[in-house]
Amino acid sequence: MQVVSIISTKGGVGKTTTAANLGGLVADAGLRVLLLDLDVQPTLSSYYELAHRAQGGIYELLAFNERDLGQVVSRTIVAGLDLVLSNDHRGELNTLLLHAPDGRLRLRHLLPMLAPLYDLVLIDTQGARSVLLEMAVLASHMALSPVTPEILAARELRRGTMQLLEDIAPYRHLGIETPPLHLLINRVHPVSTNARMIQQALRELFQEHAGIRVLDTDVPAIEAYPRAATRGLPVHRVEHRQPAGRVAPAALDTMRTLANELFPQWHDRFEQVAGHPSRVLETGRHHGERT
Repeated sequence: MQVVSIISTKGGVGKTTTAANLGGLVADAGLRVLLLDLDVQPTLSSYYELAHRAQGGIYELLAFNERDLGQVVSRTIVAGLDLVLSNDHRGELNTLLLHAPDGRLRLRHLLPMLAPLYDLVLIDTQGARSVLLEMAVLASHMALSPVTPEILAARELRRGTMQLLEDIAPYRHLGIETPPLHLLINRVHPVSTNARMIQQALRELFQEHAGIRVLDTDVPAIEAYPRAATRGLPVHRVEHRQPAGRVAPAALDTMRTLANELFPQWHDRFEQVAGHPSRVLETGRHHGERT
């Protein structure tokens, strides 16, 4: 099971959109995906319509160490894509975990019970520094940070997100290594010279930093993404062909390329994903089956 936290100490960079669309594509590839919504503003929790809504959510999972997954895991209408809803409406989890002896490691300790059931866990986090954010990173094999192609966004990334990674580095003394950080340049205007210059500057800035990589994939600023969110669908189902006359690739091609770059072990599955769910590989969807 792969665990990926989608992080940024800056809000509005596209964390939730990335989590929803990446999770949707991986699920349509026949893999079993669990979305964890740790944001007190539960945008991810409302992205997809639910086929089944659990009684509880992230509060019960983390506050009470709830191990009956039937009580906390909801099912979305996308086959193979489950969700633990954000229901910490009063923002109590940060305080609770701050004072708990295992607070920053609680999610890490709960992951073994998920491993037989899921191939991928995607964690959507708050756009601010918090105990919950640190907990998510410490539970992850990989951190993915969307960054918009603006110089202020790059500075905030360097100041906030990189400081977070430095601050949790001492956990290596407990045998917990800081996960590698992948930077995803998001909302790129294909004809923007400024955006391209910042992309290049980011790659040069971080090329000497071990454990930090700017992904080759970037996500273009196209209307398919807000349209998919409005319809509550993965973006690759909404736009699977490149519109005539547009420079940016189809959303399906972008999300498939991103998934291949992050999870090359599942390349063959991703290549079989089509725009319509009825044409998608169904292997590995059975409850409890490992892939």
